[in-house]
Amino acid sequence: MSVACLTDFQALARERLSKLSWDFIEGGADKGVTREDNVAAFTRIRLRPRYLRDVSEVDTRTKIQGEEISAPICISPTAFHCVAWPDGEVSTARAAQAASICYITSTFSSCTLEDIAASAPRGLRWFQLYVQSDQLNKELIQRVESLGFKALVITVDVPIKGKRRNDIRNQLDLNVALMLKDLRSPQQKNSMPNAQMSSINLSFCWNDLSRLQSMTQLPIILKGILTKEDAELAVKHKVQGIIVSNHGGRQLDEVPASIDALMEVVSAVKGKIEVYMDGGVRTGTDVLKALALGAKCVFIGRPVLWGLACKGEHGVEKVLNILKTEFHTSMTLTGCRSVAEISRDLIQLSRL
Repeated sequence: MSVACLTDFQALARERLSKLSWDFIEGGADKGVTREDNVAAFTRIRLRPRYLRDVSEVDTRTKIQGEEISAPICISPTAFHCVAWPDGEVSTARAAQAASICYITSTFSSCTLEDIAASAPRGLRWFQLYVQSDQLNKELIQRVESLGFKALVITVDVPIKGKRRNDIRNQLDLNVALMLKDLRSPQQKNSMPNAQMSSINLSFCWNDLSRLQSMTQLPIILKGILTKEDAELAVKHKVQGIIVSNHGGRQLDEVPASIDALMEVVSAVKGKIEVYMDGGVRTGTDVLKALALGAKCVFIGRPVLWGLACKGEHGVEKVLNILKTEFHTSMTLTGCRSVAEISRDLIQLSRL
């Protein structure tokens, strides 16, 4: 059977992965309300297409933090890609480079940052940081700077891990897996083989952002913002971007779907910083809806792992190409010749 859409990849990945791996990738927090609503919320939004426009040429390119990407479709940070494919993040990085889009590499990647960077030297990469001790933060930031990462993405919605019922039933202790992850560079591991690993800093708050800002010249993006109050604080504290996200419904259940929170955050920042979103994007039309509501681009998480589980690097490439083609089609059918022409006028606001 030919693969036609992202949900086809989802079905194939479920067949190929063990129950433990599948439940880890697909699982949400508690009852899974937000996890399901992330996808369902897109289906509640209706479009207002414009016709009789010259759409003989449609350009999906855009820029994020000053860097050009082929389409506003990028890869969210997700942990442990080797669960889905032996080469893990190395394959993901190569696919992102081939697609000319941005890949946010997780703190808890299976592969070393050095191997990921070497596998796709021309790729646009941002680094996702779980804030830990100042010393470890500084070491990680210096490493990613030296490896050519272009931005720092701070995940704000994980002071502790959400309750994921499937992991409990499967006796998968993610806290142990995270604690065992050695976040030092290969050189540091050789010189200090028995060093104690750090853990996520539960006390980190808004006033501590300045310490991270003093460690780097990279743009800082906050991932996990859902409210106008936090969006306004992000602007006040001079970060360069926000990813509207509920962690794929894996942290606090029964919060808004990301697409439902997007307008509130976009309105709050008043164009002062770039806003992105992740969570529930499954079609090119979803991408169009997110951009019409103010996102600069979208990031995808689980679909990348589905593609990885099916065909490794080539599976991820296929997932990205399907989304890009669908997005191009949606732009054409709504009369948008460039990303700049996608506006809120495309959305039937009375339904929101």
